[in-house]
Amino acid sequence: MADRVLVIGGGGREHALAWKLAQSPHVKQVLVAPGNAGTADNGKISNSAVLVSNHTILAQFCKDHNIGLVVIGPEALLEAGIVDNLMSAQVRCFGPSANAAQLETDTSFAKAFLDRHRIPTARWKAFANPQEACSFITSTDFPALVIKVDGPAARRVIIVSSKEEACRAVQEILQDKMFGEAGETVVIEELLKGEELSCLCFTDGVTVASMPPAQVYKRLMDGDQGPNTAGMGAYCPAPQVYLCSSAFCLGVLQTGLMRTKDDDVKILNFKCNFGDLHCQVILPLLKNDFYEVIQATIDGKLCSCMPVWSENLTAVSVVMASEGYPGDYAKGMEVTGLLQARELGLEVFHVGTATQDGKVVTDGGRVLTVTAIKENVMSAVEEAYTGVAAVCFKGAIYRKDIGYRPVHFLQPSMYPRVLY
Repeated sequence: MADRVLVIGGGGREHALAWKLAQSPHVKQVLVAPGNAGTADNGKISNSAVLVSNHTILAQFCKDHNIGLVVIGPEALLEAGIVDNLMSAQVRCFGPSANAAQLETDTSFAKAFLDRHRIPTARWKAFANPQEACSFITSTDFPALVIKVDGPAARRVIIVSSKEEACRAVQEILQDKMFGEAGETVVIEELLKGEELSCLCFTDGVTVASMPPAQVYKRLMDGDQGPNTAGMGAYCPAPQVYLCSSAFCLGVLQTGLMRTKDDDVKILNFKCNFGDLHCQVILPLLKNDFYEVIQATIDGKLCSCMPVWSENLTAVSVVMASEGYPGDYAKGMEVTGLLQARELGLEVFHVGTATQDGKVVTDGGRVLTVTAIKENVMSAVEEAYTGVAAVCFKGAIYRKDIGYRPVHFLQPSMYPRVLY
């Protein structure tokens, strides 16, 4: 019997989740709440206006509409205990409990976990008192610093250029409460330099099934310049990871790794769900039924339904963003060329879009991700940018060097490092 599935969230990650789930013959309909223009009346996929922040209303909605599975996207809802509450109401969910999600939502908890199990990570210390934090900053021998701020649904990472700047930042966070509730504690950490990579896994608590490694481009501009963003592009698989010991790829859904210039590998962070952009380049490479893999994971039977990945394909995803992102940006710009991109064989996942008078318009900083799946990385890069050229909206910005990093890694003499 075909199932009805509810995907919670409204970004590119949720569009990709819904897209992959809809491919299963076991799935009759995929509802996305709140969704976006890409998930509105798209084959099996449609949007729902159910109030996801009220877990009691959401649980009743699932029962009234015969929802057989709920897949959670946003981290804030995991932190708020949505899985615990829905499971208590006998609603089947794919996602971690609030307690398990602490690996992502509580930096101090995660760092202590790494230290306790002797897993390599950056040196660190947590503080709630600004004077003690500043004293540590002044005395530390860390060559560079990063400050991580924990709080309800609001984790922030601040990279500082000097100890004086670090002390000012700590003062503003802990004493002046610039982030409100999100400023109760800070983690002061050694800034690692190298290539940041992601290893994701399915796990049912016993079996761990690795996904192909991926890499996300986080800086706004070409050559890794400009401010950090939620991601301007990604590719999968990332060949750099295969030189790393598999012992560092832990049994969690997502592990952020730093491969330093000395080929050391250290853990940066954990995420207890699919990361945005990771979804768009990893799920297209899954050969077997995503719905079946999820159900087996929930039932503790992952070993009987291990994911199978395409070995000879590469996915490259380029983000098209609004002018001004990650700062202030305009909304409501009409998006054209979506049909042309799909006709070229590309997948266009909507991140920040809406419908207005029957047209697709921009509704966020990051607007779309154009994803190409080809037999090698260079072909995927070329196809992705062909798709980007087909899609238009006023003020569109994007990086022009997405995907060149693995090309350089595999063929450094043909593609010099300056390309990225």
